[in-house]
Amino acid sequence: EFHTRIFATVALLTHFVTKIVSVVQYFSTPISTMAFADSCSRPAGSSKGEAAPEGTRKYLLGGNWKSNGTVASCEKIIADFNAAGPIPANAEVVIGVPFIHIPICLQSLRSDIEIAAQNCSLTGTGAYTGEVTASQLKDLGVTWVILGHSERREGFGMAGEDSELVAKKTKMALSEGLKVMLCIGEKKEEREAGTTMDVCAEQLKPCAEILSKEDWANVSIAYEPVWAIGTGLTATPEMAQETHANIRQWMVDNVGADVADAVRIQYGGSMKGANAEGLLSQPDIDGGLIGGASLTLDFFKCINAVP
Repeated sequence: EFHTRIFATVALLTHFVTKIVSVVQYFSTPISTMAFADSCSRPAGSSKGEAAPEGTRKYLLGGNWKSNGTVASCEKIIADFNAAGPIPANAEVVIGVPFIHIPICLQSLRSDIEIAAQNCSLTGTGAYTGEVTASQLKDLGVTWVILGHSERREGFGMAGEDSELVAKKTKMALSEGLKVMLCIGEKKEEREAGTTMDVCAEQLKPCAEILSKEDWANVSIAYEPVWAIGTGLTATPEMAQETHANIRQWMVDNVGADVADAVRIQYGGSMKGANAEGLLSQPDIDGGLIGGASLTLDFFKCINAVP
């Protein structure tokens, strides 16, 4: 009986020492390494094919779930995407999800798909009720944010965001370590009036004025013809290529040839599995920002259309 008590006492002491060590380690861990994402065990992804050659632009396939989904539907999409097979090694894949679904994606979605927010505030933390800041997103484990989307520029029952505001948000997001998909694009009447590049230039100019060349390394430009978003209409590959080439030339003239050559320009006008191959085959189309199709396995048809 004496030995039994000794063993029990040793076991109890060992248990308490282990707990104390765990607590000490927890509180001695630097805050910067304790992002929510670091505690998540996401399933590994897989890749196929060859990586993008050094010095070339890696394709960027972005999804935008907009304000869609429930917890149950989000879990279903995650399960589908986790089982969807390898991603081309020359492609980077990011999905913009509603704020409330970011944690479940960071916990459960395959690790080779990055998570983006669909907006962030102009402010830092503080007395800004209802706002979500870039620093909070970064702390959570988010790596990208979509800014300047046409729906936010237009507004929905509230004032839309102008290009100066979008530029300031972009600078804030970059300063906090997020990457930015910067959306630009014209409406149907502007396309018909032949002012597509005037509109795109007006939207890009405030960013060109406040972003450094180093900033642009963490920005992609998502060209989204507003008339093609959610309408079923799509610019032909040739039409899209012409505008992408003009955007790249504008970047040469207003930011620099080195930045223009490196920046990725995504197409964001109703890309889906059926048209992705033709669009992605164009020399100045470096990926897509995909809406409706990103809520289904058709998203992987777009991903697998990467040349």
